[in-house]
Amino acid sequence: MKLIHKLFLVALMFSVSACQMFDLDLLDNPNEATQADASIDDLYNNVQINFKNFLSDMWYSTASLPRMISNTSSYQYATAFSPESFNTIWYRAYASLLPDIDATIEASAARSLGFYSGTAKVMKSYVLSSLVDLFGDVPYSEYGQGTDIIAPANDQGSSLYATADGLLDEAIAEITAYTSSQKPNDNFYGGSNAKWITAAKSLKLRLALNTRLVDGSAGSKIAALVNGGDIIDQTSEDLQFNFGNTRTNPNSRHWLYNDAYENGDPQYQSTYYMWLLRAEKADADGIVTIDPRLRFYFYRQTDKPSDNPNDWSCHFSELPTLADRPDYYTAIDPNMPYCIPSDDGFWGRDHLNSEGIPPDGNLRTAIGVYPAGGQFDDNSFSATKKLGTTGGLGKGIAPILLASYVDFMRAEAALTANTGEDARSLLESGVRKSIDKVIAFKGLVPATMSRVVSTRDGESTVEALYVPDADDIQKYVEFVLARYDAASDKLDVVMKEYFIALFGDGLDAYNMYRRTGKPNNMAPALENNPGPFIRSFLYPANNVNLNSSASQKSLTVQVFWDNNPADFVY
Repeated sequence: MKLIHKLFLVALMFSVSACQMFDLDLLDNPNEATQADASIDDLYNNVQINFKNFLSDMWYSTASLPRMISNTSSYQYATAFSPESFNTIWYRAYASLLPDIDATIEASAARSLGFYSGTAKVMKSYVLSSLVDLFGDVPYSEYGQGTDIIAPANDQGSSLYATADGLLDEAIAEITAYTSSQKPNDNFYGGSNAKWITAAKSLKLRLALNTRLVDGSAGSKIAALVNGGDIIDQTSEDLQFNFGNTRTNPNSRHWLYNDAYENGDPQYQSTYYMWLLRAEKADADGIVTIDPRLRFYFYRQTDKPSDNPNDWSCHFSELPTLADRPDYYTAIDPNMPYCIPSDDGFWGRDHLNSEGIPPDGNLRTAIGVYPAGGQFDDNSFSATKKLGTTGGLGKGIAPILLASYVDFMRAEAALTANTGEDARSLLESGVRKSIDKVIAFKGLVPATMSRVVSTRDGESTVEALYVPDADDIQKYVEFVLARYDAASDKLDVVMKEYFIALFGDGLDAYNMYRRTGKPNNMAPALENNPGPFIRSFLYPANNVNLNSSASQKSLTVQVFWDNNPADFVY
C-alpha cells in the first residue's frame, strides 16, 4: 500500500489554496504528501494503539466461548454472535491497523529504520494469523488496492499462516541488522532489539503448534526453535501490551478496568472458571487447594450469596442450589457448579446464560488486579464503581505470549508432536512462572497490601493475610504434579493449567480448545442442546454486504488447522 494513500486527507487540507500559493508549472505536485512529510513516530504510535484496540476487539468473543468469561449473548451458539458483532474488528484490521502497519513499513524502508519495520511486521504477523483463527479464509493479497480491486477475494488460511510466518522471519532479520539508536516509543519492550527477536521466534513456535494437526513437521519446527535457545522463557521477555494509569487526555487504562471500575457494571465472570480456581482441586477428603492466583484474578463485591431471588439469574431456580442443578451438569462432573461456584461471594453466570439483567451490578465479581490493574481481593467487599479511583488504576497488561504460555505450549508439543522434551517439568515451570507473574501485580496496589487488618490474633497486613506464600505455592504445585502423575490423560492436566494461566488472553484459550478439546469436562451450556459449537465466526456484515466477492459461511466451518471431528467440542 502506498504511503500517499494514508496521507491523502492531509493533502486535501491544502489543496483548496494551493493554486494561489504555488507556481503550477513546478514539476513536483505541491499537493502531494510525500514519505518525507510523514512522522514515522506518529505512524508507529498509531499502530501500537490500534493493535491494542484489536486485542480488545477480540476479547469477549474469544474468551466467552471456552468459558474464560461468561457468554451472556444467547442460549444458543447460532445466535450468540451476529455478523454485525464483528464489524468493528474487521474495520479496524482492514481500514486502520493493516494500512498503518504497511505505511510504517514503507516509510521505514525509505529511511532505513529496520527496527520500526521489523517490529511492525511482528504485529502484522499476529494480526493476520488472528484473522485466520477468528474467521478462516480472509482477504489479504487483494486488499488495499483502492479502485483497482474493489471486491477483494479471500486468501486461504493456510497461505496466510505461511505469510505470517514469513513476516516473522523478515522481522528477525531486520531487527537483528538494525544498529541505529533511533527507536520509537515502544510500549512492549522499550526498544530492545533482543527481546523483539525473542518474541518473533516464540510467535513462530506458536504458529507451528497451532498447525500441528495438519503439519507433520510441526514437532521438528518446534524442537528446532527450542534448541535454538532464543525463545521466551523468562517473564522479563513476556510479549504484552503495557497500559498506563491516566484517566483522560488520553485514557491509557486497561479496557476491562474502564468497564468495571468507572460507572458501568463489571462484565459477568464465568461460574465455571471461578470454580476452577476456587474449588475444583479437592482431594479425596474434600479438602480444597485454592489457586494462589484467585484473589488477583477476581475481586468480590460481596462475601455471601444474596437471599433475594430478584438479584439472581439462576434460570432453573430462584436461588443457587445444587438440588436444582440440571442432570446434564452432573453427568459431566458431579461437582460441576450451577449458578454459583462457592458460597463466599463469587458471583458470575453459567455458560450461555442470556437471561435479563437483574439488579446485581454491585454484587457481581469483577476482574481483579491481574491483568487489568483492578483491585486485589482483600475482603473489603466494596463496590467497584468509584470513577476509576481504586485498585491499580488500570495499569495492567494485555498478555499476548508469556513465558508461562510457552512452557505449556512446549509441554503440549512434547505430548503430541514428539519434540522429546519433558512435559512434566515444563508443566511445573509454566505453573510457577504464571503464579510468580500474577503475584508480582501486588506492586500495583501498595496501599492495599500494607493496610492493617484486625484478626483474632491481633493485627496483620493484607499482604501477610491474603497473598500466597512459598508454602501455598508449593502445595498447589504438588497437587498439580500429583494429578499429572496419576492421570491417564496427561494432556488434559497440562491444558487445564494452561487455560488457567491464560486469563486475559481469550484468543489462545479459544485456539487451545479447538485444537485439543481440553480441558475435559467443560461446563455445559445452561440450556441443553445449544447447537453446534462455533468453530469459526461469521464474516462481518460490513464485509458480506459491501464486498461482492464475499459470501457468508456457517459457524461450523473449521479453520484450516482444525481437522478435529465436527462434534469435538461443545
